[in-house]
Amino acid sequence: MKYKSTEQVLKTISDKERIRNFGVIAHVDHGKTTMSDSLLAHSGIIAPSAAGKALALDSMKQEQDRGITIVQANVTLSYAKADKEYVINMIDTPGHVDFSGRVIRSLRAIDGAVVVCDAVEGIMTQTETVTRMALEERVRPVLYINKIDRLIKELRLTPEKMQETLASVVKNFNSLIDTYAEPEYREKWKVSIQDGSVSFGSAKDRWGFNIDIMKEKGASFKDIYAAYEKDGSVEALAERVPIADAILGMVVKHHPPPHVAQKYRVPKIWKGDLDSDIGKAIVNCDESGPAVMMIVNMALDPAAGPVAIGRLFSGTISDGDTVNIIDSRREGRVQSVNFFMGNQREQVGKLGAGNIPALLGLTEVRAGQTLSSIKGINVFEGIKYVSEPVVQIAIEPKHPKDLPRLVDVLKRLTIEDPNLVVKINEESGETIIAGMGVLHLDIATTLIAENKVEIVTSPPLINYRETVRGACEAVMSKSPNRHNKIFMKVEPLEAEIADRIRDGTLSEMKDKKEVAKMLRELGWEPDTAKNVMRFDPRGNVMINATKGVQFIQESTDSILSGFDDVMKEGPLAREQVRNCKFVFTHFVPHEDPAHRGLAQLGPASRRACMGATLMASPTLLEPVLAIEVRVPQDMIGNVATVISGRRGKVLDTQQRGVISIVTGELPASETFDLSEAMRGQTAGRAMWNTHFKAWAEAPKSVQAKVMSDIRKRKGLAPDPPKPGEFIDKE
Repeated sequence: MKYKSTEQVLKTISDKERIRNFGVIAHVDHGKTTMSDSLLAHSGIIAPSAAGKALALDSMKQEQDRGITIVQANVTLSYAKADKEYVINMIDTPGHVDFSGRVIRSLRAIDGAVVVCDAVEGIMTQTETVTRMALEERVRPVLYINKIDRLIKELRLTPEKMQETLASVVKNFNSLIDTYAEPEYREKWKVSIQDGSVSFGSAKDRWGFNIDIMKEKGASFKDIYAAYEKDGSVEALAERVPIADAILGMVVKHHPPPHVAQKYRVPKIWKGDLDSDIGKAIVNCDESGPAVMMIVNMALDPAAGPVAIGRLFSGTISDGDTVNIIDSRREGRVQSVNFFMGNQREQVGKLGAGNIPALLGLTEVRAGQTLSSIKGINVFEGIKYVSEPVVQIAIEPKHPKDLPRLVDVLKRLTIEDPNLVVKINEESGETIIAGMGVLHLDIATTLIAENKVEIVTSPPLINYRETVRGACEAVMSKSPNRHNKIFMKVEPLEAEIADRIRDGTLSEMKDKKEVAKMLRELGWEPDTAKNVMRFDPRGNVMINATKGVQFIQESTDSILSGFDDVMKEGPLAREQVRNCKFVFTHFVPHEDPAHRGLAQLGPASRRACMGATLMASPTLLEPVLAIEVRVPQDMIGNVATVISGRRGKVLDTQQRGVISIVTGELPASETFDLSEAMRGQTAGRAMWNTHFKAWAEAPKSVQAKVMSDIRKRKGLAPDPPKPGEFIDKE
């Protein structure tokens, strides 16, 4: 059956009208992977009896043990509707927010998303996050409401009440589209029960339908009710209305084929000249144009090495082709072009635009990069991650002889997961891995162990940030040779501008006039707006406010090197700096270039930035996590006790059927023993997840201790320096 599918796929693939690229996105534990299994079974890729239990796309041992999806899996399905064969490329993505980086990359490769939502719990935080990400990438959503059986078995709803509940879920989902979709797509992309862009079902029991199937098969909510409440058979329901027909039928009907989608998606994700020959080929998904592909995921095959998976936007890619890795200006040679069928790879020799190939042989490629058969083209827009690593641990091999193996394993892990950050401290030699949360690091260390490297880990450490609360007058610092003077002041940077720098809106603009225009619109004076020296990606900026000073142009790089150093490691605890606006006010250089090189101006600029920061009420920011807990109603008080006992607060409580959903927030530093505390207080009856919410000023009561602990860990004196250590008198 599987091989027949491969042949069908290759026969159909030449007609773009019959290709669909879609992903499955959802809140954690709402049933995405179980649903995906049923789609695989329908295509003959796994046995129908195993669907819903096999979790075939969760191929990592970790995923099957924990019952969550960590990596996104690619699969190509064959599907027939109204006597037409379709090729459907599907990506199943993680729902747990620690892995949202993988979700964002997957969205780049697809044109439509099936958003899976629990009938009782409705739209949850992560449903909102992934839907927002999809709309930002111009990926069209449809809605599948899962676990309908809970409405009958747990809530005891009548067929009429069931329909009311489901209508309110649809209404809430459409309000997300109202909030996050661009005006042009707001009405067009709203989902509706009447047009079949909403399906209902139970992935576990393998049945599903929408209005089209109800009409075709004469099925109704009364049939579902009968199957669960009376002596009906759920198996018979799955035979009559298999879930795959509902989902894949919805995908074929409402999701666009690649050549249609690229016309409106490419202008958003590729900033090259759309009227050039290359631009036209990409917009039109032209198989005969140059090959242009964006890599969205790297998998590592123990036998074949790295597998680069991505979306081919134009051209055709074949075995043996030489391609340019545009981002790193290197070349690579494609050994073989493959497809994923389930979690198996099939060799196909070549694939045309609009598909999701898996390429072997490209050892230098990384997720997020652009490949092309020609040189010098624009790369695809950088992928914006909604979170950043906030927890880290130090690791070392238990046996020193295993160090080379550990380095090798870490290299492979970061190829597969760019959101896992590995840093080696040059001075101490310790290896630090930073992740999105405790779960992310837990999975990384388990994967290292599975690779037969025994490691010793430190307790988890929180990443902090530094910023200023106030402003300071310009301070002066001299270069080491005392022949150059740099004057610097600092103040807090407006949050909106800092966010625009971090998300790339401002920092990736090439045209200085456009930058100045946007800054003026955001409230800056024209003089300040046109004199930006540097946007720092952490959300800081350096302004040149000097007037008529000599040698400024040739000294700029040296002065910026000092600024860059301080943004990476602030004065309080050598943590990254954010949301600061530095103003370079005056410069007294030495006449002789030999006396004002990088070795002189870099340290002077660094000292000036440090001194100014210390004069402007510096403070530490800690990461705050949002928490969402699902718990029986009688346990709400216990959950509130756990949260408030950890410097957190409960923000809202909602009743969803027999379950209550408590939302709140708490500092990341208070979450290390959250599992034990929550289990103890709720007798193991709570399900929860956390995700990064914001950076907030750490309370005065904890700042001194935190600062001292970080400084000791980094081998520094326990107290932060005084401004006088960096500021010079005339």
